Amino acid sequence: MGEAKALKDTLGRPLRDLRISVTDLCNFRCVYCMPKEIFGRGYRFLPKADLLTYEELERVVRVFVGLGAEKVRLTGGEPLMRRELETLVAKLAAIEDLDLTLTTNGSVLAEKAQALKDAGLKRITVSLDSLDDEVFRRMNDVDFPVDTVIRAMDRAHEVGLRPVKVNMVVRRGMNEDSIVPMAAFFRERGYILRFIEYMDVGHTNGWRMDDVVPAKEIVRRVNDAFPIEPVAPNYTGEVAERWRYTDGRGEIGVIASVTQAFCKDCTRARLSAEGKLYTCLFATEGTDLRALLRGGASDDEVAARIAGVWSGRTDRYSEVRSENTIPLKKIEMSYIGG
Repeated sequence: MGEAKALKDTLGRPLRDLRISVTDLCNFRCVYCMPKEIFGRGYRFLPKADLLTYEELERVVRVFVGLGAEKVRLTGGEPLMRRELETLVAKLAAIEDLDLTLTTNGSVLAEKAQALKDAGLKRITVSLDSLDDEVFRRMNDVDFPVDTVIRAMDRAHEVGLRPVKVNMVVRRGMNEDSIVPMAAFFRERGYILRFIEYMDVGHTNGWRMDDVVPAKEIVRRVNDAFPIEPVAPNYTGEVAERWRYTDGRGEIGVIASVTQAFCKDCTRARLSAEGKLYTCLFATEGTDLRALLRGGASDDEVAARIAGVWSGRTDRYSEVRSENTIPLKKIEMSYIGG
């Protein structure tokens, strides 16, 4: 186990975080993730038989923990569209010394919050791109209201899923005017707001560098309204650059993977709903772990495959991207998770 804990990739980055997409389904059609033109009525999602079962997911997480993983984030698609997700949460929450969290669009969180808390989930992240109902409906593209998401956050906080974190993807020409109102609202609520630069994940969202609102501009806008100062990261590899309000009213985070790449500290592996391992959010291909899990491989054999992939990892996409979309068929965010 001691040797396993020392697992590093070619750039010396340890394996510490695992993000699991439990489903590729989502009930939103966010314009930066699952645009309707691609993910319309005729789009074929993964059949249920192709998804890793909860037992398989528990097994593979235990293998990852044996290789040094300390944190698991459940994502999607929309993870709460996977039936009885609290069953998986309970299995993973029972793994000793594992930091378990979940990211959701909040659409059904109010109904599921208590069950998730009872199953052992400790905290949660909710995606919300604007408090302006018209802007938010235009971005989620299914006419979903802001108030329902806010109520879900409050319900999560009420049952003890704390801290509640809020992710806002900022896209030029769509919601940059929501930056300060979002900061004002959530600093009063006591929830941690994190601004995310619009990224070129996948190949269907029409990404252009001109649509990116740089982290420096986001910080400037917030600071002009509510003075902030930088805070040291909680741990090596933390993706969000932290800033706290100088009046003591909490903090914000800025995830600047486009303009301030943090590849050198990236400790994250990703597992798709059908069991493919990816070593980068901008990957073009993955490694099939489901075939091993269902083919009679031992845990040691699964661990060896994962270790082999990680030890050969060279990914640093955000450090080498051009100003235009790189013409690669990258995996979609809805498939690999955020």
